[in-house]
Amino acid sequence: MKLTSEEKDMLAGKYGEGIALAMEIQQAIGEAFEAERMVEISRVHVALSNQEADLWFVEKLLKKGNKCRISPTVNPPYNLEYFKNYIEFTQEEVDIIERTRKAYREIGATLTYNCTPYLENNIPRFKEVVAFSESSATPYINSIYGARTNRESAQSALCAAMTGRVPEYGLLLEENRRGQVLVEVEAKIKSDFDYQLLGYTFPRMNDYHDTIPVFVGLPDKISSEALMNLGAQLNTAGAVSLYHIVGYTPEAPNIKAAFQNHQPRNKMVIKDEDIQETYSSISDKKGEIDFALFGCPHLTIKQIEQIVNVLGSRKFSVPFWVCVSNLTKSLARKMGYLDTIKSAGGHLVTETCIDQPCWKFLSGKKGVTDSPKCAYYTKRRNMSFYIADLSRATEAAIKGELR
Repeated sequence: MKLTSEEKDMLAGKYGEGIALAMEIQQAIGEAFEAERMVEISRVHVALSNQEADLWFVEKLLKKGNKCRISPTVNPPYNLEYFKNYIEFTQEEVDIIERTRKAYREIGATLTYNCTPYLENNIPRFKEVVAFSESSATPYINSIYGARTNRESAQSALCAAMTGRVPEYGLLLEENRRGQVLVEVEAKIKSDFDYQLLGYTFPRMNDYHDTIPVFVGLPDKISSEALMNLGAQLNTAGAVSLYHIVGYTPEAPNIKAAFQNHQPRNKMVIKDEDIQETYSSISDKKGEIDFALFGCPHLTIKQIEQIVNVLGSRKFSVPFWVCVSNLTKSLARKMGYLDTIKSAGGHLVTETCIDQPCWKFLSGKKGVTDSPKCAYYTKRRNMSFYIADLSRATEAAIKGELR
């Protein structure tokens, strides 16, 4: 790779051992992907975990004496104070979570503990080069804002925060952002939940993985929540980090622009029966439930309002949890939504994620969620889910069963 004099100095240790190690890793990634150079970045999001390997890496960088040049927003670990009411943590688990929070604070992260920074705290402009890890963030950043990020890991994103650089390859290059598959959506896509299923359907029907779909036939008005759902499921089910919607997303004002004057390498039509087949393959349609769990990605205040409107003055008959950002919980408190949900027996939980060991007390139980991503991630923790739209899932938590 061709490094600038400053980048060579970083690699040589002029700016500290931590930055030198981060640059060494960045250079190796660049060489692996045949990048010609590094480029400067302006924003970072690190999908931290409280797992041992992640903690080992951030502490290794921290011990070498450097802080982040660009303060990254971060994913949630888990809320130790809240979950001690449900499980008994070992001393090792307590140590890991406390060390994780301490390490990211000391290395200079902005401790948002939120998996949807692209809606609140870390919003890039068109064509801005950034480094985002987190499976729902990458497609939103690339597709909706038209900013540039590759599908970073927590470790590579942290290295980017340390150096302020990333190797220029993949989706940072204009020619690699052109559409590859034309997707004609004939299915009736009416609700935010329909976008969850659409996002899961494309990879299931696509012969190629890690491709860039170009959607036509979608409604003119699409909510932020629907777009969040679409990207989260595309990336979970098919490693899709960029999509275009013709006439909607910034790089696809028309089909010609979306494909950069090339022909699609593949075409497909998604019909109502395809959406239904996806739904049938990932969820049973009805049955009794033990709990309800939402927030993968974290729910927005608009979605909290939807829950409250369905709930009214009724009570939940099963435990009901929603993972949200600190900002969303603060808004919910101010708007009276938090009191309504608490009075019904529900909880808004901050600084946690469904894909954390703090939910192990639900092992072997059956829940309801609106997120296929949630259902997919929690399989490894022996949790199972019915999947339904947010209103129907909320009703199920009131009734104790999905009808």
